[in-house]
Amino acid sequence: MGKAAALCSGSTRGLVSLLSAVPCLACHELPGSGRRAMSNEAAAATGAGSRGGGGGGGGSAGTAPAAPGSDTYKGWLFKWTNYLKGYQRRWFVLSNGLLSYYRTQAEMAHTCRGTINLSTAHIDTEDSCNIVLSNGGRTYHLKANSEVERQRWVTALELAKAKAIRMRNNQSDDSGDEEPASQSDKSELHGTLKTLSSKLEDLSTCNDLIAKHGAALQRSLSELENLKLPAESGEKIKAVNERATLFRITSNAMINACRDFLDLAETHSRKWQRALQYEREQRIRLEETIEQLAKQHNSLERACRGAPGSAGSTGTAKGSVQSSKGEASDEDEETEYFDAMEDAPAFITVTADPKHHRRSGSNLSGASEGHPEDWNLEDSVFESSNQSSYNESCKDLLPKKRRRTRIPDKPNYSLNLWSIMKNCIGKELSKIPMPVNFNEPLSMLQRLTEDLEYHELLDKAVKCESSTEQMCFVAAFSVSSYSTTVHRTAKPFNPLLGETYELDRLEEFGFRSLCEQVSHHPPAAAHHVFSKRGWTLWQEITIASKFRGKYLSIMPLGAIHLEFHSSGNHYVWRKVTSTVHNIIVGKLWIDQSGEIEIVNHKSKDKCQLKFTPYSYFSRDVPRKVTGVVSDADGKAHYVMSGTWDEKMECSKIVHSSHGSTSSEGKQKTVYQTLSPKVLWKKYPLPENAENMYFFSDLALTLNEPEERVAPTDSRLRPDQRLMESGRWDEANVEKQRLEEKQRAVRRRREAEAVEALEEGKDYEGYIPLWFERKVDPVTGELICAYKGGYWEAKDKQDWSVCPDIF
Repeated sequence: MGKAAALCSGSTRGLVSLLSAVPCLACHELPGSGRRAMSNEAAAATGAGSRGGGGGGGGSAGTAPAAPGSDTYKGWLFKWTNYLKGYQRRWFVLSNGLLSYYRTQAEMAHTCRGTINLSTAHIDTEDSCNIVLSNGGRTYHLKANSEVERQRWVTALELAKAKAIRMRNNQSDDSGDEEPASQSDKSELHGTLKTLSSKLEDLSTCNDLIAKHGAALQRSLSELENLKLPAESGEKIKAVNERATLFRITSNAMINACRDFLDLAETHSRKWQRALQYEREQRIRLEETIEQLAKQHNSLERACRGAPGSAGSTGTAKGSVQSSKGEASDEDEETEYFDAMEDAPAFITVTADPKHHRRSGSNLSGASEGHPEDWNLEDSVFESSNQSSYNESCKDLLPKKRRRTRIPDKPNYSLNLWSIMKNCIGKELSKIPMPVNFNEPLSMLQRLTEDLEYHELLDKAVKCESSTEQMCFVAAFSVSSYSTTVHRTAKPFNPLLGETYELDRLEEFGFRSLCEQVSHHPPAAAHHVFSKRGWTLWQEITIASKFRGKYLSIMPLGAIHLEFHSSGNHYVWRKVTSTVHNIIVGKLWIDQSGEIEIVNHKSKDKCQLKFTPYSYFSRDVPRKVTGVVSDADGKAHYVMSGTWDEKMECSKIVHSSHGSTSSEGKQKTVYQTLSPKVLWKKYPLPENAENMYFFSDLALTLNEPEERVAPTDSRLRPDQRLMESGRWDEANVEKQRLEEKQRAVRRRREAEAVEALEEGKDYEGYIPLWFERKVDPVTGELICAYKGGYWEAKDKQDWSVCPDIF
C-alpha cells in the first residue's frame, strides 16, 4: 500500500511512463518520442523516491544503455561494496549470458572487476530501484537511478538468462547435427531458420515477461481503484487498465503470427535445401573445370617460355617424359621448370633423354657435367615413381607388433578462439593460458618424435656410396617432417619441465628415440635418436612464437644433427617458419615458408631448399619446395622438387649452362636432367582421420599406453589422457592443477636461488635428467646432448631419480 501511495503522489503520468518503459517487441526501441525523453520523463516522475536510498545514491545514469533484447546491454548501476563505502557507481555490461562490471568504461579494454553467469543465477527485486543477483556463493546488490531504469535492467537480465539456459541445453544437440566438413560453411537456410527460431523464443520470453509485469501492474491499478480518489482519477486508472489488457492481447497475437511464419518457413525448407545443394554441386563442378583449364594454360605457358633456351633438346625432353612410367602429365608440369630462388641463381630444368644425350666437356664457367649411366641405381636406394613399388615398400615397413589404429572421435565443442586470443596480441604463445579445446591429445615432445615417421629414408641413405646421393635422401627426410602439419591446426600440449617421451621401435624399425623438456621459459626440448641401421639424430628445439592478430608465427630455433656411422658424414640443418592463418575469421590453415640449408660438415656438400609461401596470385603449385644439391666446389649434381605435403623427387643433372638474364636482373641457370625419381611420398591418412585430429598412423600410436616407461612420460599425463578420452571439462580442470603445481615448484626454486645468493653460494638451477649442456664441436653452440642412462634405467626399472611432475 505504501508503494502504491508513493506512485500516486507522483501523479498518474508516472504510471503511464512505467508502462511505456516495456521495450517494443518489433524493434527493441521504446515507443513514443525516444528513449532519452522517456527516461527523463520517468526520472522526473519517480526521481524523489529513486534517489532517496543509501550511499552513492546521486547522479544520473550517464550513457543511455542499449535496448533490452539486443545482444549486448550496457549502462551504469550502483553496486554495494561494503559498509564503509556503501554503493559505488560501476559500468555494467551484459553479453552472451554473462554480466560483467568495471569501474569505468575505459577498463573494458583490459580489466574486468567481476562476472556472474546468468544461466544459473537467481534474479530478485527488493524495492522500486534495487536488484539482487545470486549465483552460488556470489551475490550482487545493485541499485538503479529510477524504477524505470531498474525495470529495463530486469527485463534485459530475464531475457539474457532465458537465452543462456536455452543455449546451454541445446549446445550438445546443435553441435551433433553438424558435419565437420560443413562447420565453416553452414547453409544460409539453416542459419536463417535458426535465427528465426531464436527470435521467436525471445518473443515468447518477452510475452511471459509482459504477462508477469502486466499482472503486477493490474494488481497495482486495482489497489488504486479501491482508494478514495477523485472521480476523474478513477476513470483515468480504468482507461490505463484497459490499455494494459489490450497491449497483452496484442502481444499474444504477434507471438502467434511469428510462430505461424516460422512453421511456414520450415515447411518449405526441404525444397530450398535441394535447390541450394544443386547450386553448390554446380559450383564445385565449375571450379574443377576452371582448375583443369588453369593447369593446361600454365603448362602451355611454361613450355612456350622454356622453348628458346632448350634448343633441340626440348623435343626429346617431351618425348622422354611422355614415355616414362607413371604420371606423365603431372611430372611434366611439376618438375620441368622452376622459378627463381632468392639467394641462389634462378634455374630451369629440362628433362633429357640419356640415349640421345652425349656431350663433351663444357667451357662455360660454373657449368657441371654428369654421366647418364650413373643414374642406373638399384631400386633399393632410389624408388621409381611407379605406384606398385611404393606400395611394396609400404608393406615391408608394417610393424611387427600390433598397435592401435584409432582413438576416440574428437568431441564437437564450439569455442571462439578470438575471444581468448584478442588479449594476447604480441605475447609468446607458450605464456598464453589456453583451454584444451584448442589442443590435440599429443605433447610437443610427441610431435617432435613424429618427425621420424619416414625414418626409412635415412635407412636408405646409409646404403648410398656417394655423399651427394645421400644428401638427396637427407633433404627428402627434412621435408617429410612437415607432411603431417597440413591439416593439424590444433596446438600440442606444452610439456612440463622434466617431462619425457620415449619411442622404442628397436625391434620393429631399428631405432629408439628419447625426448626431454629441458627448459620451461623459453620452452626447449632435447631429442636423441639411435638407429642400429647406421645413423644417429639429435637436436634441441626451442619454439619461439608470436601472435600477430591475423596470423600466428611459429619459429623453431636450434639445429638438427644427423650422423651416419659408417661414412662419418655429419649433416646439420634448421627448420623453417610455420604460419597459422585466419586466427580471427575463416578456416584455420598452415603454411611453411623460408629456406633450409643442409650442410655435410665432412664433405662440405650443400643442399639449398626453398619453401615457397602460398600466394593467391601465384601460378605455382601450392606448398612448393625446390632445391639444388651441390658439392664442395659448388658444382650442382641433383635438382630437388616437389611439395612438402605430398612428395619429393630428385633429378640427376647431366649438363648445366647459364641462360638469359631475368627481368629482376638475375641470371638463370638451365639444368638438363634425367627423368625424376620419387624419393618420398606421403602415406595416406587412416580412415576417419578427420574425426581423429587428422592423425597419421604413427601419430595414433604415440599416446598409446605402454608399460615400463618412465613416470615422467607424456603417456602418463592425466589432462592429455582425459582429453583423448573426450572428457574435455575434466581435462581443463586437470590442466589447471598441473600448471599450478609447476608454478609452485618454480616459485620454490626461485626462493632457493635468492637464498643461495644471499648466502654467497652458487645455485645451479634446474638440471635435466638424461641430457647435459655442452658445446657442440661442429656449430659451436651450447646444446643439450644425451648423456646416457635412460635405457639402462628402463631395463632395471629404476626410476628413483625421476621427479613427481604429474
